[in-house]
Amino acid sequence: MRRQAVPCCRKSHPQAAVPWSSWISNACAQEIPFRKYTPETVRNKVLESRGAILSLIGRGVEIVWNLGLYWSALTYDFFVGRDEEVVPYRARQLRNLLCDLGPSFIKAGQVLANRPDIIREDYMNELCILQDDVPPFPNQVAFAIIEDELGQPLEKIFSKISPQTIAAASLGQVYRATLRETGEDVAIKVQRPGIEPIIYRDLFLFRTLASFLNGISLQKLGCNAELIVDEFGEKLLEELDYTLEARNIEDFLENFKSDPTVKIPQVYKQLSGSRVLVMEWIDGIRCTNPQAIKEAGIDVNGFLTVGVSAALRQLLEFGLFHGDPHPGNIFAMRDGRIAYVDFGNVAVLSQQNKQILIDAVVHAVNEDYVEMANDFTRLGFLASGTDVSPIIPALEAIWQNSSGKGLSDFNFRSVTGKFNQLVYQYPIRIPERFSLVIRSLLTQEGICFTLEPDFKFLEVAYPYVAKRLLTDPNPALRERLIQVLFKDGVFQWKRLENLIVLAKENVAKMNNNPALQVKNKQNSRDWQVQKKLDLTDTIKDGARTFLIDAGIRRQLIMALTEDSRLHIQELFDAYRLVEDDIDIPSVALEVLRDLPDAIRDFMLTWSDSVLSDP
Repeated sequence: MRRQAVPCCRKSHPQAAVPWSSWISNACAQEIPFRKYTPETVRNKVLESRGAILSLIGRGVEIVWNLGLYWSALTYDFFVGRDEEVVPYRARQLRNLLCDLGPSFIKAGQVLANRPDIIREDYMNELCILQDDVPPFPNQVAFAIIEDELGQPLEKIFSKISPQTIAAASLGQVYRATLRETGEDVAIKVQRPGIEPIIYRDLFLFRTLASFLNGISLQKLGCNAELIVDEFGEKLLEELDYTLEARNIEDFLENFKSDPTVKIPQVYKQLSGSRVLVMEWIDGIRCTNPQAIKEAGIDVNGFLTVGVSAALRQLLEFGLFHGDPHPGNIFAMRDGRIAYVDFGNVAVLSQQNKQILIDAVVHAVNEDYVEMANDFTRLGFLASGTDVSPIIPALEAIWQNSSGKGLSDFNFRSVTGKFNQLVYQYPIRIPERFSLVIRSLLTQEGICFTLEPDFKFLEVAYPYVAKRLLTDPNPALRERLIQVLFKDGVFQWKRLENLIVLAKENVAKMNNNPALQVKNKQNSRDWQVQKKLDLTDTIKDGARTFLIDAGIRRQLIMALTEDSRLHIQELFDAYRLVEDDIDIPSVALEVLRDLPDAIRDFMLTWSDSVLSDP
């Protein structure tokens, strides 16, 4: 994935004529910061003139007055003892207040809707409405912005354009149009007018307020409130630049180019700019309409399997994932594919974070709660040096209570609900990127349950993870596979069989999916469909490791001879599961190729040990 190749940079804006990869190299070489947001940049913009300062003061008074009235109402509710009974009303009042205060506050509400470490669940549920229900701005204003950005009259580019918005969000809104030149239907995303100075001004005020709350935030969350505002500001300014969203779309297109089950819209870069984005129109069915999906004859379980697999690939394979997959941003295509739109809010996970997430899965499988707690520190949920010992029993109780029901009854919402309680008891802070991960998983699980109440999320997720552990060429994942297969130094034969069965189940489910079958008929040269679980490379690596790694060789020999007996039957059972998934001649050739080096290493090790004996 291209994004991971740029460790020294974040977000900036090349000229349209310069290739993205070339600009990246130039930017890194010139040490141009790839980050639009800094507290200093925001301060300089809002204090650059007397008029800007007066506007800032007026905006500050407006915010303090409105929020002060709301806070006074909450305080009154508390003193008269009715604070719990009026929660639904106050939550709606907060949502309406945020809409009245404008785009920055709508966006803040959307973020709070996914931050259980900051706001209580009943308010979170109400604020979720902000993700798909925001008042639009007038058409004439939107059309003027489009013409100004593209430098041409609308009628010259589009033969028709929808008279009403298709969707309206906090930062922009979408129209459907038809290109005059080609007759193709497109979606036009246009930014709200004059929004950037408003955003900068509000971010300055947010950070000023946060400076007074640092003490409380450090005590409750383990970090200062200014850091939370900085994370929010960085993501918000990224979303303001539609040229960045166009590049996000290109990255997703590249990642899923060989996946016939996922549809990413093409972007028309020549018709797009920083405030206008023109994309291919997605002719799908919104996931908010389960009845229409079923009436279209779409295989619901196949569609959901595709969706879960696509989400996990984004998270664990690409490290670039859609940060806002609410039902309005995900569509079901009539051939069973899943389509994503709106790529303004994406998040990047480093290779290290991806590996730690997989570590967390491994530790959950092994019921290693000490390492699960340490994973929280490594991922940034706990400050470095925090004593994790009080958290270990709580994690054990949460996981055992949830997983003890089995895959059929497990769901992320129940685990997250229990974890939210943990957040209030310990100094846990959810980093912005992982709040997006949590939101992504919860939202997509919610879509699954809306379309199919009996859908088992983990029954799709576990087979995918099993296949990755068994087949991914990444050496780090092979190490995790060994961790899964050994517990307290004892080889887990049953666990190996379960992994193989789950991995084969993942391949079978994807092969039987209608989306794959449709694409196979189209004979597209780009589609790469895995017909069966291919473990040849895994076995080759295992054989090579056995030959050259004395420690692994000793462990495997002990696994075959533990309990004072040869485990030939277990080995035979495992072989029967994979015999059709291995190219035996290829493995044999690899072993013969490595055998001389292995014999030489063995002889050298043996001679060293003999010579070192007194």
